Amino acid sequence: MPAMLLDQLGRPLRDLRISVTDRCNLRCTYCMPAEVFGPDYAFLPRAELLSFEEIERLARVFVGLGAEKLRITGGEPTLRRDLPELLARLAAFPGVQDLAMTTNGLLLPRLAADLKAAGLQRVTISLDSLDPQVFGEMNGLGVSPQKVLGGIEAALHAGLGVKINTVVKRGVNDEHLTELWRGLREFGPVRFIEFMDVGNHNGWNMDSVLPSGEVLARLAAEGGPLTPVAPAQRGEVAARYRDAAGHELGLISSVTAPFCGDCTRARLSAVGVLYTCLFASRGFDLRAPLRAGASDDELRGQISALWGGRRDRYSEERGELTAARPKVEMSHIGG
Repeated sequence: MPAMLLDQLGRPLRDLRISVTDRCNLRCTYCMPAEVFGPDYAFLPRAELLSFEEIERLARVFVGLGAEKLRITGGEPTLRRDLPELLARLAAFPGVQDLAMTTNGLLLPRLAADLKAAGLQRVTISLDSLDPQVFGEMNGLGVSPQKVLGGIEAALHAGLGVKINTVVKRGVNDEHLTELWRGLREFGPVRFIEFMDVGNHNGWNMDSVLPSGEVLARLAAEGGPLTPVAPAQRGEVAARYRDAAGHELGLISSVTAPFCGDCTRARLSAVGVLYTCLFASRGFDLRAPLRAGASDDELRGQISALWGGRRDRYSEERGELTAARPKVEMSHIGG
């Protein structure tokens, strides 16, 4: 067993999120608004992306330092060519307890079976509304929720575990949360996420945040009692509840109830930059030493030093002093 690597606040390194592309086939307003990420937007050239061999090598070093959970993200990760090949490489690592992926689900009807066969265990699929007009406006391209539902069904048919994420914006998609909860809970846990100030272009303001406590009250009032569920392990970001039939609900409250104190997640961008916080202003280039011939021991030393010096707790500090701080785009490191 690797020795536990702790940061300055005593938080272990347990989760590694690996972005494989900065591209996406949607333009969600809270992540990649179309007015910024338009037809002429310059996405990363292929040569700058980490190769599968480079991702595999860095991930192996992270696992050796204690990472037990690997999650593939983007952008939209299913746009990366030959993605099952990468998953097969990562699934072969001893010590990895969980191999997951975050996706919008649009390409799962043709990919889910291959991803499962490669070793992927579960997917988290984003779906912000079952109302076609609301969802079309939120995803920026008018895509129907039926397209995402098709991806959910394909994932389940392939044997993948499914969670569903919904970003809640007051005055945008909050009027039909009960209908969404009732419509999706049979597929797997549904998690409602407070609208967060990720990136620099999503127009975040506190007035658009619907606190998770209010979400819970609405769902309980309209759909029956919800019973709290104890965390299964340290570092869980969602406060979990179950209804009378055992369906699981999650609330992710980064704005109103920050969970920085238990954050165990490192994020690796598609170009090999390590970020130690979702809201980080800067990252640490691992691609340069990797391509310059650094040994595994040298990479391990650099990552250990970076994590050992980590003091990030943005959500606990959020306020006037952080308002003007530039942040990495979520499309570069996933959620």
